[in-house]
Formats: sequence, structure tokens, C-alpha cells
Amino acid sequence: MDGHTSSMGGPGSATPRDPKLLWLVVGIVLFCCVIGFLWFPFTSSYWGHEHKYEEGDPVDLWVNKVGPFPNPQETYAYYSLPFCQPAQLIPSKTEGLGEALLGYELIKSNYDIRFKVNKKESVCKKILTAKEAEQFSDAIMQQYWYQMFLDDLPIWGMVGEFYENKVFIYTQKKFALQWNNNRVIEVALTSDNPVPVKAGEEIEFTYSVSWQPTTTTFEDRFSKYLDTSFFEHQIHWFSIFNSFMMVIFLVGLVSMILMRTLRKDYARFGPKDADDVADDDVSDEAGWKQVHGDVFRSPSHLILLSALVGTGHQLVILVFSVLFLATLGTYYAQRGTVVTAFIVCYAFTSFIAGYGGGGYYSRSKGESWIKCMLVTATLFPGICFSIAFILNFIALSYDSLNYIPFTSMISVLAIWLFVSCPLTLVGTVVGKNWNGTRDYPCRVNQVPRQIQEKRWYLQPWMHVILGGILPFGSIFIEMYFIFTSFYKYYYVYGFMLLVYIILIIVTVCVTIVSTYFLLNSEDYRWQWTSFLSASSTAAYVYLYALYYFIVKTKMSGFFQTVFYFGYMLMFCAGLAILCGAIGFIGTSIFVNQIYGRIKVD
Repeated sequence: MDGHTSSMGGPGSATPRDPKLLWLVVGIVLFCCVIGFLWFPFTSSYWGHEHKYEEGDPVDLWVNKVGPFPNPQETYAYYSLPFCQPAQLIPSKTEGLGEALLGYELIKSNYDIRFKVNKKESVCKKILTAKEAEQFSDAIMQQYWYQMFLDDLPIWGMVGEFYENKVFIYTQKKFALQWNNNRVIEVALTSDNPVPVKAGEEIEFTYSVSWQPTTTTFEDRFSKYLDTSFFEHQIHWFSIFNSFMMVIFLVGLVSMILMRTLRKDYARFGPKDADDVADDDVSDEAGWKQVHGDVFRSPSHLILLSALVGTGHQLVILVFSVLFLATLGTYYAQRGTVVTAFIVCYAFTSFIAGYGGGGYYSRSKGESWIKCMLVTATLFPGICFSIAFILNFIALSYDSLNYIPFTSMISVLAIWLFVSCPLTLVGTVVGKNWNGTRDYPCRVNQVPRQIQEKRWYLQPWMHVILGGILPFGSIFIEMYFIFTSFYKYYYVYGFMLLVYIILIIVTVCVTIVSTYFLLNSEDYRWQWTSFLSASSTAAYVYLYALYYFIVKTKMSGFFQTVFYFGYMLMFCAGLAILCGAIGFIGTSIFVNQIYGRIKVD
């Protein structure tokens, strides 16, 4: 048959619809996410008060957590150590969902700090019991640090020090505060007066407060916490430039190879004169054209692949939108903002997952679209919930602050059940009807073509192993800076956005080349191969996380190890789905383009 041929739709095949309504719905969803991210404070501590005081007004000091300094995830309640406690423990009422998920548990301290009032007072005197002395000694030996918040400004300090085989505890806290007009601008803490820790000895805990005016504005008060010399170092700029040059080289190389190779293929497979046809032997033809009758065959495990592709669509748009909007604001200054933003935006972008997965499933002649919708709605959240449940059980057994409260778990579950799932259902139905037309350029043969034996380096598993090396190479420098955010505030979201765009381009280029070689070896199983070869980037990231844990950190202990690799597993699962979808989308466009330009006999 001459000319282009397309698949014949069956009785239940979807028909094309006007896409205007679809784009209207997508536009409304994205607009709501933009409005929410820019104007809605995702942490309730932002609107808990106005950060304005009159002279003499109380400025609350909130204590948060303590833990060993080398293990950032191993944290416990501040008053788990025998510090001077107030008569009644009053928790903060302005903690948001993100703060609860990150392990913030603010308790009002018994430090009486007043705006613009200098003072020096005693907190309490206490005689250490043998148990309390042992608690302080163990904490100091493990380099325990603590965290406080004053007017939402973080404060860190060490519990004590180990010197000449003796354990000392700091008994005095010196707060140096700065103000501008009626706002607190800066707070600095100095721990002083080390006292040996001995059972039966009386220890007096004291504090002092001093206020000084400053010209720093309220909007710039968080700048002191940003390590600009580290995150904006020349090495960071050079890594971005190096990745950008690699993208230019890779795109040029891919374009040159494919254009020259495909031009020869089209010259050999394309329309010819009668004399040329007489001179050619069709049986000698080989390569990607020979699998035109099978290249659009539905892959195995269609429901799983459709769910992964749909979720990947959602994550691609979600990550790009959040990073782009984060570059416009200072959400690192608000506790738990990014976590809450991801949860809320993930729920509202679930329509995209249903649309992408449902559309692909329908185009591949899938019939159990309800099952596809359920897998799409539960796949990635199920992975995250399973990992979080195990980590939560461990945190509960250790009585750690990383334990997620039951109310927070119910809140997340409610967002997923009443927002994400319905939007996924709507997206699946819309995708099935608006994006489910099977319009491939080649008809699928009734009998699958037998795949020939080939050398080991041409096998699909080899494509999967090698496919993630270059994409990982484009982001591994940025991964180092992200990992250091265990101890620093990460704020250079502009860098991360550029690296994310570079990752997309490199992943698409590598996957297209890999798929071309696979098809040229007359192997039409490109769907899963393209997805897995791109998603293997996450495996290299996980291996790099293992290297970073062993070589670059001093983390130790079962709790910290499980939490570190558990959260990395959750992150890499999302990265694998995201990169796999990027590779699959780029490869699908490529495959449709090359087979749409040939004449099929």
C-alpha cells in the first residue's frame, strides 16, 4: 500500500475532540498553582504574627530540637535533655503541614526577652542527678547541638564541649539582637561559661540580651544565613557552563549523526524512479524500516508503563513550575514551605498524570482504563507512603522528632484522597477521550516480528545501563551542592532550574540515539527501553549518594543511615519516573517523526 497508513479504530476507539476545553482546564490548574505559590504562605508561621513590636513587648523564644551534629536527621525534643523547663510546656500553634513533616516541634521557652530591653537574668539553678549528668555527658560526647527560633529567625548552639578528657556544659547564653524600626532583624547566640558536668553539683543556667540598631531592612534579614561564598563560587558557575557546553556538543553530535544517517536511510527507503527500483533488491534492506509493522505495537505491562508515563508527565511539569516560581521568591526563609508547596502542587497537578497516562493507554488499545487510573493515582504516592511508614515506625521507636504526627498523616492522606485522586480520574477520562486517538503513521502487523539474536552490547539491558551516564554527568556537581544543604540553606534555585533544563535536553538526546541503534538492530521494543535507559540516571544518583555518605560525611548509626538512604530512595524513585518520562516523550516524538516520513509498502 502506497502512502501513509494509520491504524484503524475499533468500535471503542476514541474520537478526536476540540482541545480548547482541555487547554482551558490545564491553564486553570497551572494558574491556581502559580497564584497559590506566589501569594499563599504555605507555612502558617508566616502569618502567625506580623513581626512588629513596640518597646518592651515580649519577643518569644521557641526551642525546637537537639541531636548529634554529624547526623542531621537524628533529632530529638529540646527538653529530652534536662535543661531548665518552664512550668508548662506550650507548643506553637502556628506550625504548618511542611513543618510537621520536617520534624519541627516548637515549644515556648522560659527566657523572658523583650523588644529593645537589655537584661541579664538567671534561668534556674539545679543540682544534677546521676541520670541527668549522664544524659548531658552522653550528649556532649556525641557533639549534640540545639536549635531555637526567635521571631522565626533560626539560632544554633552546641550543648557543651569535650576538652582534656573532661565534659563541660555551657551554662550561659548571650543573645545579641539587632533591630530596625519596630522589627527584629538579626539574632546571634554565643555560648559561654563552660562548667564541668558532675553528678551532685549545682549548676546555674543564665542568659543575657543586648539590643543594637541596624540599617539592614526586614526583607534582607535572612541574607546572613545564606552561604554565598559557597553556593555562588566560581566552581558552581563553571559546572553550569561545563554542562551547557556538553549540551551544545551533544545536541550537535546527535543532530549530525541522525541527519546524515537518516538522510541515507530515506534515500534508500524513500520513493524511487522505476529504473532505481528495478536495480534494488528489496530483500537486502535492513534496519529500522523493517520493524515498521511492529514499532507501534503495544508494549508489555501496558498499565504499569502508562501509569509511569502519566506520573512522569506530572513530575516534569511540577518540578519545572516549582523551581521557576522558587526563583522568584525567598521560600527558603519560611520553615517547611517547599515541602508543603510540593504536596499541594502535586495534588493539583494530578490531572496531568491522569491525562498523560490515560491518553497513552487508550492509544495503545488498553481496555481497563479504570485499573490504569487507579495505578496512576497510587503508584508514586504509594512508594512514598510505604517508605515514610517504615521511617516513621523507626522514628517512633527512637522517640525522634522526625516522627510524623498522626494528624499530619491524616492531612496528607486527605489531600491525596479528596484532591489528587479525583483530579487523576478526571484527567484519565479527558485523556482517554481527547488524547486517545490511535493515529500512528504505520499499521501494526497481526503477527509480531521475530527479534533476531544480536551481540551483547546491542541488547536492551546494555542501553539501560549506559543510558543514564551522560544525564548523571550533567547534574552530579549540582547534586553535591544539594547534599550540602543538610547543613546549609539551599537558595540558588536559579542554578537548579538551569541544571534541570540541561538534564531534560541531555536525557532526550541520549535516549533518542539509544533508541535509533535499538531500532536499527531490528528490535522494536523501544518503549520500555527508552523509559528505563533514561530512568537509570536515578541509579547513578543513588550510587553517588552512597559515595557521599561514606566519603564526605561523618554520619553514623542505624537511625541516621536508614533515614538518609530511605529519603534518597524516595527522591531517586521520583527522579527515575521523571527522567524515564522525559526519555519516553522525546523518543516517542522521534519515532513518530521518522516513521511518518517513509513510504510503507
